[in-house]
Amino acid sequence: MNHILVVDDEADIRGLLEEILRDEGYGVATAATAGEAQVLLQDAPYDVVLLDIWLPDRDGLDVLGDIRQMAAETRPEVVIISGHGTIETAVKATKLGAFDFLEKPLSLERTLIAVKNAVEARRLRTENEEFKRQFNVSSVLTGESVPVKALRQQIRLMAPTNGRVLIYGESGTGKELIARAIHAESLRHDRVFVELNCAAIPEAHIEAELFGYRHGAQPGGLREQRGTLERADGGTLFLDEVGDMSLKTQAKVLSALDDQMFTPVGGTQPLRVDVRLIASTNKNLEEEIAKGNFREDLFYRLNVVPFFVPPLRERRQDIPLLAREFLSEFGRQYGRPRVEIGEEALETLMQYHWPGNVRELKNVIERVLILNPRALRIERKHLPPLAYKAGGRTTEEFSTLQQARDAYEREFILKKIEEARNNISHAASLLGLERSHLYRKMKALGISVRE
Repeated sequence: MNHILVVDDEADIRGLLEEILRDEGYGVATAATAGEAQVLLQDAPYDVVLLDIWLPDRDGLDVLGDIRQMAAETRPEVVIISGHGTIETAVKATKLGAFDFLEKPLSLERTLIAVKNAVEARRLRTENEEFKRQFNVSSVLTGESVPVKALRQQIRLMAPTNGRVLIYGESGTGKELIARAIHAESLRHDRVFVELNCAAIPEAHIEAELFGYRHGAQPGGLREQRGTLERADGGTLFLDEVGDMSLKTQAKVLSALDDQMFTPVGGTQPLRVDVRLIASTNKNLEEEIAKGNFREDLFYRLNVVPFFVPPLRERRQDIPLLAREFLSEFGRQYGRPRVEIGEEALETLMQYHWPGNVRELKNVIERVLILNPRALRIERKHLPPLAYKAGGRTTEEFSTLQQARDAYEREFILKKIEEARNNISHAASLLGLERSHLYRKMKALGISVRE
């Protein structure tokens, strides 16, 4: 639940705003004076403060200045409200860091929109602060392979510019992390990073998501919503999988890039923004251009600084580092911080070709930890059939169903033997087999008692 603090000396306004905001699902506290507001702000965190500019004990703009001095992780967004609003006052409040400015008598619809947008802005700011703490070029790009070292150097050179970036790479290679690393190293690092996944949003909705909408343009929805371009103003917009964008939307994006201006869906007034654009794709856009699926002029606008993220199979020497990093990450998450991984297991991981790239490796490590809750050391036998080598062949190289079945049975039996702590009779019971039948299976599958 998001929490709102209403600061106004008029009891009727406090009561009305509290009732309306609670009906919308917000937690609400109220204060009649600046002094009361300061006490409440010290006691609990708030997402948004609706702050009257005329208070009996202090000027609201002074209170705004105090709020702006709060630590970033606890600082709320401030929406100024005033019964004597002037352009000069609104400009001053904005320069002091107010998110929005509302005039009395308040329009409830306009107020709800301002609160919703302020809540979203604070969420994005908080998220961005967290990523700034967690992300830097070294931490995002784990590895010492030549391609990774080249990527680090390229980010350090190009991030401080405002050049548009197009990141190429297969699914699962970490294109989003590269985009966040570029933002973290850029001159806009203290502003928002907004992401829009073009492949995940239905074509009918992507324009509204990108440009926002106004005045009932979305039937059954809110009358107004800020799009990702507007929310990214001053910061970075990341268009993930831009190759999946429709030609119609591409034309509008091209226009917005050229002018840094756009008109929301259903709106009449164009908006001007200052946005650095980073895009990514897992497609060959030049081939898509030849097929008529992607605009050539948009391609040249986006492809100012190309980044190529190598697939994991081209940076195999980084697999042990990545595996240990993921093992540590999930070990902490599942309360098992001291789990290690054996050399044979690492060698098996390095031999697999990883079509799902880093994302697939991360998923495999998490699955191994979940399925082996007692293991303090991950060995070759713990790895799933996907990455398991049987008879020198990977699962994708099996020529018959029987070969694949044997590989799966071998791994399953090994797991049950480990669960039984090498007690063959107990393992047979877990498998629902006679002890003699299990021995015959083990012999057929090349499993020694010692193993």
